[in-house]
Amino acid sequence: MPTTRLAALAGAGAALIGAGYAVGLGAAAFLLVNGLLLVLSIIDLSLMPRRKSLKFTREIPEKADIHSPFEVNLKVESAQRHMALKLEFNDDVPQSFLAPERKVTALWRGRTAEARYTTLGKERGRYRFRLLRVRMRGTLGLWMKQTAVELEHNVHIYPDLSGVRGILSSAQNHLTLEGKRIYRKERSGSEFHAIRDYVPDDDLRMVNWRASARSRNLMTNVYRPERGKSVILMIDCGRMMGVELDGRTKLDASLEAALSLAAVALRQGDKVGLLAFSAHIKAYVPPGAGVAHLSALTEAAFDLQSDFVEASYNTALQYFMKVQKKRSFVVLFSDLDNYMYEEGLRPLLKRANRQHHLLLLGLRDEVLHKWTLSDTKTRQDAFVKSIAHKLTLDRRDYAAMMEAEGIDVVDVPVGELAWTAVNRYLVVKADDLV
Repeated sequence: MPTTRLAALAGAGAALIGAGYAVGLGAAAFLLVNGLLLVLSIIDLSLMPRRKSLKFTREIPEKADIHSPFEVNLKVESAQRHMALKLEFNDDVPQSFLAPERKVTALWRGRTAEARYTTLGKERGRYRFRLLRVRMRGTLGLWMKQTAVELEHNVHIYPDLSGVRGILSSAQNHLTLEGKRIYRKERSGSEFHAIRDYVPDDDLRMVNWRASARSRNLMTNVYRPERGKSVILMIDCGRMMGVELDGRTKLDASLEAALSLAAVALRQGDKVGLLAFSAHIKAYVPPGAGVAHLSALTEAAFDLQSDFVEASYNTALQYFMKVQKKRSFVVLFSDLDNYMYEEGLRPLLKRANRQHHLLLLGLRDEVLHKWTLSDTKTRQDAFVKSIAHKLTLDRRDYAAMMEAEGIDVVDVPVGELAWTAVNRYLVVKADDLV
C-alpha cells in the first residue's frame, strides 16, 4: 500500500517531468524520475519483513471488573533486526469496550516491537478479542504492508468486586463495605467459640472455672451463633432489572450486593447458594461452604443478563422450595414494583416464609424520591409530584403489609443495597432466626 510520502514524491516527480518536457528533456526526466521511484520502492519493500517471519502476540487479562481499566500488550517478534520500522495496530476491541483514544503505534527495538493501550469493559459478560490488524511502514516510509492476524482471547467482565475484596481482606471483627463499618450485633450463641479473660459485665454463668483455676485468672467462655446455616440468594433477571439507576442497571447493583453478602456469609461459616430466574430458571448453585465456593457463585452470576420478559416468581419459588428443604435465610433481589403487582405472589411468599426466613430487597428510584421533594411552580409540576407521592406511599404500604405478616421488606437506594443486605444478614444470624 503506497503512503502519502510516495504520493508526494510522485507529485514532485511529475512536476520535474513537466519541466523536462518544457526544455526538451521530457523522456530523460520521465525515465529518471520513475527509475528512481522504482529503485527506492524496491529498497523500501525489501527492508520490510515477510509475514511468515513475524510472530504476533497479545497479552490481556482473562478477568476484569466492570468499568475497571486494564492494559493490553501487543508484541511483534522477528528473527532478524529491523531498522526504523513503524507499526500501527488496530485491535479487535469488542463494541461494549472503551476504544483506544488514539492510534496504537510502535517502533522496532532490535528484534521486537511492543505497544500498549488501555481499555475497560462497560458491560458484564463474556467477550472475545479475535483479529489483530497491523500496518508496517517501511524504512523509507514509501510503502506499507497490512496484515490481519487471528489471535483469539476470551475476557470475562465481572461485576464490581471491590466490595467483596474489601470484605475478604478485612479483619474478622472489623468488616468494612463501601467504606462503612458493617454492623455486628454481639450475642451469645449456642456454639462454643473461645475462652478469654473475664471482663466486668460478663455473664457469671459463662465463667470457665477449670480454665480459671489453671491460669489463676478469671476466664469466661465465648459462644457464637451456630455456623453452617444456609443463605440463598435469589436474583430477578426480568426486564425491570435492566433499568439503569445511577449509571448501572438494577441487575448490576443486585449482583454486586449479592456477592458481597455471599462473601460475608461464607466468612461467617455459613453455606451460600444462588438462584437466578426470569420467566425460567437461569442458574442454580446449591449451597456450599468455604471462601473457595465464592468462585463458583461468581462464575455462575457474572454474565447474567436481564431478559425482555416479566420474571416469574411462581416458577422461581416453587423450584426453590423443591430443591431446598432445609430452613434458610432467603434474600430476594428484585424491584419493589414487581412484588407489588405480581398476581398471586403474596400467598406464595407467605407459604415460603413459613419454612424459611425471607428478605425482599427492592431498589428505590432516587428520581422518584426527588420528585416528591420538588417545588411546584406549574400544574404539571404539581401533577408529577402528586403521582410520585402516590407511588412512594404505595411502596411503603406494601412493605408495612408484608412486615405485618412476618416478611421483611427493604426499599433502599442503589448505593446502600450491599451494605443493607449484609447488615440484615448479620442481624438475622445474631438473633438466630434461621
